[in-house]
Amino acid sequence: MLGKTINEINIGDSASFQKTISETDVYLFAGITGDINPAHLNDVEAKKTIFGERIAHGMLTASLISAVLGVQLPGPGTIYLGQDLKFKAPVKFGDTIKATVKVIEIIKEKNIIKLDTTCTNQEGKVVVEGLAIVMPPKERV
Repeated sequence: MLGKTINEINIGDSASFQKTISETDVYLFAGITGDINPAHLNDVEAKKTIFGERIAHGMLTASLISAVLGVQLPGPGTIYLGQDLKFKAPVKFGDTIKATVKVIEIIKEKNIIKLDTTCTNQEGKVVVEGLAIVMPPKERV
């Protein structure tokens, strides 16, 4: 895998990654992060929430954006500098989430790119949206 340098990236370039979120994914994420909120892990308690069932962690969903940035665009060697996020809808167990990034600004003198970031479910509904700021590799990694 080779990461793209700033000279190989253009406004409008995009990439995506898709994954079906399983119960196992949610439990593993809870164990890694320590976020054991019952909305994610306890069916009885989750039924009392506005969602009426267990849902995936918002940050688990948003982490799929990192997969796109670190593996595809710009790819290996990318440094993640920042991310603004808006959580628009819950992600349920079994939802297939597509994380997409699109280059919207290139600041060559600082070796920085800005990307629109969006996660949609299998119905095309936006569940997460935001803006990422990254530094692509200075040379091919």
